[in-house]
Amino acid sequence: MKIPHKAPKKSVQLRDWPIEHLPGLSNENQSQLEDCGITTTAQLIRMTKTPAAKALLAHQLQINIRYVSKWVAMAELARIPSVGCQYCGLLLHAGVASASQLAQMPAERLHQQILRLHVATMQRNDLTPSVDRVQKWIQQAKLVSSH
Repeated sequence: MKIPHKAPKKSVQLRDWPIEHLPGLSNENQSQLEDCGITTTAQLIRMTKTPAAKALLAHQLQINIRYVSKWVAMAELARIPSVGCQYCGLLLHAGVASASQLAQMPAERLHQQILRLHVATMQRNDLTPSVDRVQKWIQQAKLVSSH
């Protein structure tokens, strides 16, 4: 009798970053978050799990909830090891707001979106991540989304 071989389930270790590594976060916003006890991206995600929690944090910081939502989206994307804080802002500006959305994206289409974004905003295409890198983001996002 042959015993079926089960491939080990691949997993990915979620990353946690110091809050100051999030792109676009001013020193003032960073200090405000730290005053609320938020010093890492994981803490930001944990403390904003519901729309009411996001609204409460925005109220405490006296800022528009859109900023809190943007930071949370970047923090969630940054959990993906191959994305990190280096590419989370780029993905958000390219229209990707979550790991589950990233997991559903066709790599070629996302690569084209990022290329267009780079050309439109910086008049450069040499900074665009490779299709292979974009595929790695998507593969890891699928593993993260299955958690």
